[in-house]
Amino acid sequence: MSEQIKFIVDKLNKEPFRKNYNLITFDSLEPMQLLQVLNDVLAEIDPKQVVDIREEMPEQTAKRMLSLLGILKYKPPGNAMDMSTFRQGLVIGSKPVIYPVLHWLLQRTNELKKRAYLARFLIKLEVPSEFLQDETVADTNKQYEELMEAFKTLHKECEQLKTSGFSTAEIRRDISAMEEEKDQLIKRVERLKKRVETVQNHQRMLQIARQLRVEKEREEFLAQQKQEQKNQLFHAVQRLQRVQNQLKSMRHAAADAKPESLMKRLDEEIKFNSYMVTEKFPKELENKKKELHFLQKVVSEPAMGHSDLLELESKINEINTQINQLIEKKMMRNEPIEGKLSLYRQQASIISRKKEAKAEELQEAKEKLASLERESSVKTNQTREFDGTEVLKGDEFKRYVSKLRSKSTVFKKKHQIIAELKAEFGLLQRTEELLKQRHENIQHQLQTIEEKKGISGYSYTQEELERVSALKSEVDEMKGRTLDDMSEMVKKLNSLVSEKKSALAPVIKELRQLRQKCQEVRGLREECLQEESRYHYTNCMIKNLEVQLRRATDEMKAYVSSDQQEKRKAIREQYTKNIAEQENLGKKLREKQKAVRESHGPNMKQAKMWRDFEQLMECKKQCFLKQQSQTSIGQVIQEGGEDRLIL
Repeated sequence: MSEQIKFIVDKLNKEPFRKNYNLITFDSLEPMQLLQVLNDVLAEIDPKQVVDIREEMPEQTAKRMLSLLGILKYKPPGNAMDMSTFRQGLVIGSKPVIYPVLHWLLQRTNELKKRAYLARFLIKLEVPSEFLQDETVADTNKQYEELMEAFKTLHKECEQLKTSGFSTAEIRRDISAMEEEKDQLIKRVERLKKRVETVQNHQRMLQIARQLRVEKEREEFLAQQKQEQKNQLFHAVQRLQRVQNQLKSMRHAAADAKPESLMKRLDEEIKFNSYMVTEKFPKELENKKKELHFLQKVVSEPAMGHSDLLELESKINEINTQINQLIEKKMMRNEPIEGKLSLYRQQASIISRKKEAKAEELQEAKEKLASLERESSVKTNQTREFDGTEVLKGDEFKRYVSKLRSKSTVFKKKHQIIAELKAEFGLLQRTEELLKQRHENIQHQLQTIEEKKGISGYSYTQEELERVSALKSEVDEMKGRTLDDMSEMVKKLNSLVSEKKSALAPVIKELRQLRQKCQEVRGLREECLQEESRYHYTNCMIKNLEVQLRRATDEMKAYVSSDQQEKRKAIREQYTKNIAEQENLGKKLREKQKAVRESHGPNMKQAKMWRDFEQLMECKKQCFLKQQSQTSIGQVIQEGGEDRLIL
């Protein structure tokens, strides 16, 4: 426990907390202060937890902390401590509960920060199944799940980029290459601007070109929007066709509902599905897992150079030679029992391979049959939409064939006419090529004349203007046709939307009533949770008061008791003894202070005398040194075996 507290204090005194605690001050914190410290650590992990717990209800604080600890996957230590005890300890700020939580949080702060950040985006919001019946809610939930998956993918890519360590030299080379390309493009644009400025009405031409670009972008946007609406319509038609096919198959199955045929069909499906589940799919899953493990192993290994590849090739060649030697040894033995077993094994493997092949062929045949049925239903629907009639059968088909033969003679005549037109088209195409060559020569001559006259690019600009005007007229026509098509499509979609709304009106009405009931139930549930937390908090406070009352009764019993040993155990007696000891200690310290005050003056005088003596000896030392340097100033006299210096 002491090591745990020491670790907590050490971490809290560092960045970013800087609490300046020691073991004594931290251990003497009040429960409210200890809860605030825990909240500060949680706020460092998740910034949403920045709250002053004095301004928050205890049950709200416990609920908020428990939810975050659940997200961080914290498990209380020990088997005896259940969640209710842990919750009560968290409410009252119990040290045996708070200390392990702080120790666990401070050990893995960076990891928990990442987990709390990901929890904001990856904790799935559970939607009740009755609400998912609404198409809008279902689409929104599906979009929400797709965005969650996209976030997972982007986060993984981001982590891989952080750990991959791109070469800065390559990035710099790419940046320098892009800057060179940018400079070249700027120079090219400047040259084109100078070339265009020489032409008359170049501003008008640039404005027309800009308008053309805007119209093209708008055309692309409208085409994209039209394609999206077509896709939506196509998906709706496909959904309708699937439902119709299901209804048709169910009706057909109900018409042929004989017990023997149904049982036979069910037995075949059960055998096929059991084979797929017990044999085929586990093998495929095992192969995929092995392949995934191999690919993960390859990805985790560092990049291999040419020498590594050569070394691997040499190892592969050695292993192949060893395998060939083992095969030769086995063939030299030629044991008859082993040969029979190998024959049986080969037959079993051949049968299993045939079985797998037939299962795959059956699966492909089923898929092909389903696709052909879908295609057939699509074709029949298309023919019904085109002329409003069903597919021809029997005599009607024969009459249709006779009509088709009569039309084939007409087709042959038309085909002959087309062949003649193609021959004429070849002549016209050759004439066009000759005229184009002539036109190019004339254009070249015209450019040379324009350069001589100083008006180069005039004919090119004139042609561009004519081409732009022709393109604009075509774009206007296409826009008109597109808008007409879109208006018709919008009308159809509006009619479909109105039908869907009328069909969903009673369901939405029932859903509103259910939502009101759900809100009432949610309110009652929240009220129940609040009352439960208040009940736990009251129980904790009652237990604290009972403990204090028990301590007070024990103190009164010890104080009133006639037994001296019991009296000595009383807190009052202990405090009285401590007060007497402290008073005696204070008396001794005051006497010592008095003695120090009385001896202060003589001691200071003695210290001054010592300082004067020290100065005198220093002065004598300086004089002696000076005497040594200048012997003419004084002399040394020996008397009675002593040396005496005369200054």
